[in-house]
Amino acid sequence: MFSSSFGCGRRVSRWIQAGSLICAGLFIQCGLLTKAVVGQEETYEVPPEAVVQAGVPQGKVEGPFKFSSSQIFPGTEREYWVYVPAQYDPSKPPCLMIVQDGYGMAKGWNLPTVLDNMIHAGQIPVQLGIFVNHGMVPAPNEDAQPRFNRSFEYDGLGDRYARFLIEELLPEIGTRWKFSDNPDDRCLAGASSGGICAFTAAWERPDAFRRVLSTIGTFVALRGGDEFPGLVRKVEPKPLRVFLQDGSNDLDIYAGSWWHANQSMLSALQYAGYDVHHVWGTGGHNAKHGAAVLPDALRWLWRDYPEPLKVGKAKERRVDVLIDGEDWESVSSGHGFTEGPAVNEAGEVFFTDIPNSRIHRIALDGSVSVFAENTGSANGLMFGADGQLYACRTADAQIVRYAPDGSMKVVVDGIRGNDLVVLSNGRGYCTEPDAKKLWTFTTSGEKKEVDTGIEFPNGVITSTDQTLLTVSDTRGRFCYSWTIQPDGSLTSKQEYGWLHVTDHLQSGADGMAVDTEGRVYVTTSMGLQILDQLGRVNFIIRKPSPAWLSNVVFGGPKRDTLYVTCGDGVYRRRIQATGVDPWKSPVKPPRPGL
Repeated sequence: MFSSSFGCGRRVSRWIQAGSLICAGLFIQCGLLTKAVVGQEETYEVPPEAVVQAGVPQGKVEGPFKFSSSQIFPGTEREYWVYVPAQYDPSKPPCLMIVQDGYGMAKGWNLPTVLDNMIHAGQIPVQLGIFVNHGMVPAPNEDAQPRFNRSFEYDGLGDRYARFLIEELLPEIGTRWKFSDNPDDRCLAGASSGGICAFTAAWERPDAFRRVLSTIGTFVALRGGDEFPGLVRKVEPKPLRVFLQDGSNDLDIYAGSWWHANQSMLSALQYAGYDVHHVWGTGGHNAKHGAAVLPDALRWLWRDYPEPLKVGKAKERRVDVLIDGEDWESVSSGHGFTEGPAVNEAGEVFFTDIPNSRIHRIALDGSVSVFAENTGSANGLMFGADGQLYACRTADAQIVRYAPDGSMKVVVDGIRGNDLVVLSNGRGYCTEPDAKKLWTFTTSGEKKEVDTGIEFPNGVITSTDQTLLTVSDTRGRFCYSWTIQPDGSLTSKQEYGWLHVTDHLQSGADGMAVDTEGRVYVTTSMGLQILDQLGRVNFIIRKPSPAWLSNVVFGGPKRDTLYVTCGDGVYRRRIQATGVDPWKSPVKPPRPGL
């Protein structure tokens, strides 16, 4: 248990010029130096932990090592250094601290000495330090500049940098040094763009990193970082512990105010129930204050170790469907690619395995069996009021239906469908993404094209009263809405449901479900986004795995359990909401808050 007290050389030259700019105590973020920084004379006492102390064994900083085999950031070269504590014992894999902006950042914080002293004093656990630079694509000749990857890697949203660490850098380092693979044992740290990078990597992959130190973090509009406060408030909380530092004289430029952005992050993290601490000062965009508070920050981040980090309790939300203690549970795995979950009257869930041309049934006791084989790469599924299972038989461009005994009958030909919905009156709707079309059909075999032009129409669902049709666009950020006419035609088309998108500006929106409150649940790259009746995202439930989240349905006898298809598996989770079956009689939803 650790203390919980908390108080208030040509290539090296090129790397320094490239972006790890800590010189005379001044941190400059790649061209963002302004008058607000020039002349800052703030001073701080050097903490005793940053001074070499007699009798304290000193670790070694080995490197620089060159890493130039990245496939995630192709063509890049970078250098990294490894701090090996004197107490390193490969039979007892130590914790891990990864610092962005390399050895320059670590030296600016006096980090090797701080680690020596604090590990020796038992204030933090034994840990390996990795000080890694951003990537750079070398210049082809002396009259050209390299491509500097710092902003792309550090400021961008998404999981690229986390994957670079997990899939590429750490495996290479692991061939020489041992370290813990427990995410609670890993801390990411950085300043400025390195600060937001540390947070983003942990945010995207809390299964690999859970402690974050961000000083003068760049949570502004350089590459979407200004969206984080809203996402933190909406996304299901994660088991992270975060320390923030900033000063009131930090940058205030075209991308925003660092000072106000960091305060917005603090407010959002507190609202969402995160274990977060902060130290505010009056300094500018440099490493001085961060270096002064570093020992206290590390003490706070590692307090109560080795107790595992926990998910905090958020403040009251407008949409709060989570149940304490309930999490995603694997139901079935090892399939090719799962899709199309549909629920029958009893509450059993059926899903497709597209590559293997199978439909599986999940019984109420959780057992999984094969319902149908040779399904023509069946994709979307939906039960009808007749109790039969309708399916998009993609390979044969057919919509078919299966009787309870597994026998099949073709309903309509000529639609290479993806997803479908079947209403209580026997009318259905189906998306055909490759043709950018939306179809209506009847269970008696009629079909008609009702819309064209959406970039990639995918999931389809109706409102609880069956008067509105919603279609997701995988390659856009909107769900489209129409009014359903008595003859099945559609009117009043509108880009209605606004979704959060990834760094690629695509939502990855796929299958959908609806609950008794009229809320629409949309599977996306960011997670299961819950939209109110006005098309606003109120909450985002995290994905059960990093794989593609393809579809969702409410299952179980009470329709209070979400079943999602994600990658090669199916997962379920009980929540505080009740699903609606589109094939049953229409139900008027309550009037929404405007």
